[in-house]
Amino acid sequence: MSGGSTSFSGLVWRIHEFGQPDVMQLELSDTPAPGANEVIVKVHAAGVGPWDGWIRSGNSALPQPLPLILGSDISGEVVAVGAGVAQFKVGDQVYGVTNKRFCGGYAQYAVASASMLDRKPESIEHIAAASLPVIAVTAWQALFDQAGLERGQTVLIHGAAGNVGAYAVQLAKEAGLQTVCTASPDDVDGVVALGGDKVIDYTKTRFEDEVRGVDAVIDLVGGETQTRSFQVLKKGGKLISAVSAPDQALAAKHEILATFFLVDVSTESLGRISSLISRGALKMNVGATLRFEQARDAHLMLEGQRPRPKGKIVLVTDEIPKH
Repeated sequence: MSGGSTSFSGLVWRIHEFGQPDVMQLELSDTPAPGANEVIVKVHAAGVGPWDGWIRSGNSALPQPLPLILGSDISGEVVAVGAGVAQFKVGDQVYGVTNKRFCGGYAQYAVASASMLDRKPESIEHIAAASLPVIAVTAWQALFDQAGLERGQTVLIHGAAGNVGAYAVQLAKEAGLQTVCTASPDDVDGVVALGGDKVIDYTKTRFEDEVRGVDAVIDLVGGETQTRSFQVLKKGGKLISAVSAPDQALAAKHEILATFFLVDVSTESLGRISSLISRGALKMNVGATLRFEQARDAHLMLEGQRPRPKGKIVLVTDEIPKH
């Protein structure tokens, strides 16, 4: 561990049982020394996502042994590095995801896998950086790694005004794709502003009446929207869902490929996002910033028990340097 016998302790949001937001406990905790391929990050901001609520309530797709510290998206400063870490040093400003279990981020000092972090772009502050990792990489991987879309092809993006959808629209535009997007009436203008070519108000128009023969559907909604999407794809097209596993019998009937995937955040995948941000090619949308101590309130927002603005919820520490 860099820095000899230096150790770190700070506040964390830990759960000892699964349940509603009231199971979250704010505790003082010693941070373990980083493993060979890990770093310790002094967290300046931590993103809050729906998956944090799924983990807290015991509905994660991944095994989650208790007790655990919630949170995955972080931005902050490296304060210690493991023996096998060459790409980061103490003092580096980084952002990314803690680990493949998506836990450990709601902490003043978080242990993170070095292979799931990237240097924070200098053009953005820690709050914006903490809002990015999972949702921006999910959008990229849906479009390009999973759907394999190329310039000139057409993609239908459901939930285009959501956190992942807004990045999918921008990334598609940047890559020269033609986009058809579904959104609620209040969000249509916003999706157009992000670069959506054709934006359908799903409360007034059934998208399948307007769209046919698309190369791919990016499903960020699930349910009957996903089911209705099979018919708008061309043969050999792809339905990619970040929400739920598609019906394979329907996929076979329509002669398309249908896949559910879990995001795989890496330094490489974050690097693509960092590059776009440094060029000013992506707009971020932080919806609510709450103090670190208000993490329970953030989860009440996730559960719909408190009002929340559109955009990403971010927890911030009291002293956040800009760079």
